[in-house]
Amino acid sequence: MTIVNLNPSPVSTPSRHLKLAGATNFRDLGGYAGQGGRTVRWRRLFRSDHLATLTSEDIAVLSGLSVSRVFDFRGVNERVEFVCSLPDATVHSLAIEPTVVQGMKDLMDAGQVVTPELTQDLMRQTYRDFVLGNSARFADLFGHLLEHDGPLVFHCTAGKDRTGFAAAMILTALGVAKEVVMQDYLLTNTLYKMPTLTQAALPQEVMTILWRVQEGFLDAAFEVVDAEFGGMQPYLQDHLGLDALRLERLRALYLQKE
Repeated sequence: MTIVNLNPSPVSTPSRHLKLAGATNFRDLGGYAGQGGRTVRWRRLFRSDHLATLTSEDIAVLSGLSVSRVFDFRGVNERVEFVCSLPDATVHSLAIEPTVVQGMKDLMDAGQVVTPELTQDLMRQTYRDFVLGNSARFADLFGHLLEHDGPLVFHCTAGKDRTGFAAAMILTALGVAKEVVMQDYLLTNTLYKMPTLTQAALPQEVMTILWRVQEGFLDAAFEVVDAEFGGMQPYLQDHLGLDALRLERLRALYLQKE
């Protein structure tokens, strides 16, 4: 697998990871080689964990970057518990309710032991469900992206699963190579700091799986795209609303000019 430089070294190149106090997984999708060798534009597309604990300094940084659109994949209770703290931003809810924790509760209620292997199975099914049951929400995101190229951030709670799949779809649509898409996805394991839990009903090895990402999780979604929809291009067109004209516009908005 080709290894790409996810954090280019020249001083003039923007930092991929924004070191915010209130969000550890806030990062830029810019700089990757896309369709025709054109790179994804910096400081337009950001992905993150939730934005409820941003400090005043964080808010100043994001305001300085003109981030004025927020797309929130969290479910109803998640949004109520941790309300976005970025003032003057327009927040759009693209709700996808979390299913893994409920799935574990159902299993425990049925007397089953939640093992690491079972947890991985649940995570893989979550990613399959992004494709099979939640494509409309990701299509909504693309609809907003196509309106204009104003800086935006999309996020969920940890910025790893719902956000990770969304980022993978955006980069794929922009023509970024699959191995690079995967490497961007796996950056969560380097950057995200899981919350400190005083009490955990699940074993640590299970919690570690829940709060990190694995290549097999995203691959599970890709496999469903191939098996059920005939590949990525038909899926992008027929289920995420990116016909040839809209795909061309997306690339015109978010790739550097030739």
